[in-house]
Amino acid sequence: MTGTEPGVAVATARRLADEVLAPNAALVDAERRWPAEGMSALLSELGGLVVPEECGGMGLGLSAVARVGEVTGRACASTSICLGMHLVASAVISARATDHQRRHLLEPIAAGEHLTTLALSEPGTGGEFWLARTAMENKGDRLLLTGEKSFVTNGGHADSYVVSTVAGGADTLPGRFSCVLLDADAPGMTWGAPWTGMGMRGNDSRSLRLDGVSLPRTRLLGEEGDQIWYVFNVVAPYFLIAMAGTYLGVAAAALEEVRRHLLRRRHALSGDALAAQPMVQHRLGSMWARVERTRRLIHQAAEEADAGGPEGLPALLSAKAEVAETVESVTNEALTLAGGIGYAGDSPLHRHLRDGRAAHVMAPLTDTLRMWTGRALLEQPLLGE
Repeated sequence: MTGTEPGVAVATARRLADEVLAPNAALVDAERRWPAEGMSALLSELGGLVVPEECGGMGLGLSAVARVGEVTGRACASTSICLGMHLVASAVISARATDHQRRHLLEPIAAGEHLTTLALSEPGTGGEFWLARTAMENKGDRLLLTGEKSFVTNGGHADSYVVSTVAGGADTLPGRFSCVLLDADAPGMTWGAPWTGMGMRGNDSRSLRLDGVSLPRTRLLGEEGDQIWYVFNVVAPYFLIAMAGTYLGVAAAALEEVRRHLLRRRHALSGDALAAQPMVQHRLGSMWARVERTRRLIHQAAEEADAGGPEGLPALLSAKAEVAETVESVTNEALTLAGGIGYAGDSPLHRHLRDGRAAHVMAPLTDTLRMWTGRALLEQPLLGE
């Protein structure tokens, strides 16, 4: 599917969300199951969403990622994040791909035959995923990796992993890191225990230990020391928008769930409809407005960044921060309006609340994003002290 219009991609996502993702969402959550069926369906038709057309992909950008993410996030947040991390990694590979990487990586991704993902975060860095400590040593035409990664979404299921590294034994300045692509079957990889989070239970965000993992230099992305360029020009925009779209979908799903509840409920004694109560109307209207404000910010951020506009950076930073606060507020309010029925363990609102809370936890953290937005507006370096 090349030359695809964003609307066609969104319609495809909606069909797959209705037919595959939504019917499996409760089981994915309850059984902490990596969503193999949903990911297979999404990869087959949307895996090449951001891959260039010349490699067989759809050639779409941030706006499409945001819109697809909202659709999939409404149906199953875990599956949506799994797809989102694949799309971010695909964008990273595409950014400065060599001919070899186009043939052996991007073309299979575009064909829906290859799942990729990110392996950037590390233990003890406080969410600063751009500060790698994983060592990369040059051994002729081979690269040797040693270190540990944490919260690798799709861990143990992907075909390849975008890994951030620093030159082994060197007193390297901040930002002088490199990105490499690691094959899933490389010797020396050890996966940690399955993910057991409060929410986002199906994304299988495992830890990964690398003990002298050897890979060919053809798996270096860009030039050595390019990682900071990748982080702020590719990883951050796509990562922020993929998460923003997903969590917008969760907030929208919670809003719709409680709206349907209010429409069908009546007081047992008086027979009055909950929907007729002014307080309920006011609170639901406020929730709708918050979701819609956040939606417009996210779409504007994606469009501005796609166009290379001057407001792209602060808008992208604010989009993820804003959606984190929106999904937390809206899911909590929806649960309050639904009452005891919503509080039941098998209520979709229960899942939305737990999934949505991860928006604040997934780096960059909300406080960091607010600070970075201010720095961008004041023309200060984002990574300044």
